Formats: sequence, structure tokens, C-alpha cells
Amino acid sequence: MASFLLIHGASHGAWCWRDLIPALADLGHAARAIDLPGHGEDATPRAAVTMELYRDAVVAALRPGDVLVGHSMGGYPITAAGEAAPELVRALVYLAAYIPAPGRSLASLRRAEGEQLLDRASRVADGLVAMDPELSVPLFYNDCPPEAVAFALPRLTPQPVAPFRARVAVTGRSAGLPRHAVLCTDDRTILPEFQEAMAADLPASAVHRIACGHSPFLSAPATLAATLDRIAKDLP
Repeated sequence: MASFLLIHGASHGAWCWRDLIPALADLGHAARAIDLPGHGEDATPRAAVTMELYRDAVVAALRPGDVLVGHSMGGYPITAAGEAAPELVRALVYLAAYIPAPGRSLASLRRAEGEQLLDRASRVADGLVAMDPELSVPLFYNDCPPEAVAFALPRLTPQPVAPFRARVAVTGRSAGLPRHAVLCTDDRTILPEFQEAMAADLPASAVHRIACGHSPFLSAPATLAATLDRIAKDLP
């Protein structure tokens, strides 16, 4: 049995993992999720949110031997947590996620990816990115059942910009941990070819592909759970 700590992406919260946690339990694993500062039910003022606060929240939630799973933006805070407390982390799993590169902020990676439909669905004001709910559906939830979309949309929150501009150190402390990438081949938010490029330095055996959109925890939780189960079984 593995223990998974699930870290959500931009504008989301611990709520997004509602279907994956029981799917992992069915396979004999323990899983839990947290709200990053300023997300979900966390009361941290969004104007005060930084990547350091994200990192510290993840480290505080870690238990020895956790497999850290970061979705989308969550790839940055799980890496920061791996740098800060590698002794607590069994592995890092990047789920349709931005994989930090040395000296590169998440914002700079997004610029390298080129123009995104996501930019047309969002508005930046007062240090926050607000998503248009209607335009978010084909980006975040293109293959999700209607009930899951109805569950997710009212729970989206404005995303603080400051963490996007932060650089995360990438040294042997995090890079020396087992690292896996789960790529979503019908992703409309982080283009599949860019996911492939970010994962290019990982061993081929550590790159896993799911035929789904950006939110497999809602569109294909059993498939995602099976993928994480295979990763856990292959870990040292």
C-alpha cells in the first residue's frame, strides 16, 4: 500500500480529488488532499499567497513515505516541497503538470509553450487570475461528465499570480527522488506536446500516458488510480 498526498492545480482545491481518493482506496492505497493557501476552504488572503506558502503547506501536510502528486500548477509546489524535505517524500508524480526547470518560473514555462486558449478564458486584475466559468469547460473539463462539471465550476476560485512568477530550485534534493510524469493526451490546457517536452529528461519507464483531458481525477478516476497504482508498485 502507498500513501498519496494530492496537490491541486490553479484555481482548484482539495475538492477536485473527490473521485480519485475512493478509487485509490479500492486498490488498497491511502490518499488525502489539502487546500493550498488561498484555495478551497483555506482562509489565507489571496493577495498574500506566495510559492513559499504553497511549499510550506505541502511540507506541513507530508507524512514520511508519501507519494506527492501535483496536478498542473501543482508541479511547482511539490518540487519545492521535495527540495525542502526530500526525506519525507517517496516519489514525485507530475499529473498533466508543469515540471520545473532550473531558473524558470511557471510563467516563463507558459510563455515558452506559446499562445494558449487558457489566456482567452481568463482575466488578470489586482494580482489575481479569474477564470470565465463558461470558457473553462472546454479547457479544464472537455471530457468530464456533466455532473462533474456542475460540481467543479462553482468551486473554482481566483488564482494568485505571485506563485506563477516564482522560481523553484531544482537540485539533487528533488531531482534525486523517483519522479514520474502522467501525461494527458487530449489536454486542452497544457498542450500534450509541451507535456512531452517537459518530461523528456525522465526515463521512458517513468512517463505514463492517459487518453483524457486535463482533469482525469473527474473524467477518468479509475484509469488514473490504476496508473498511480502501477507507479507505486514500481517504486523502490
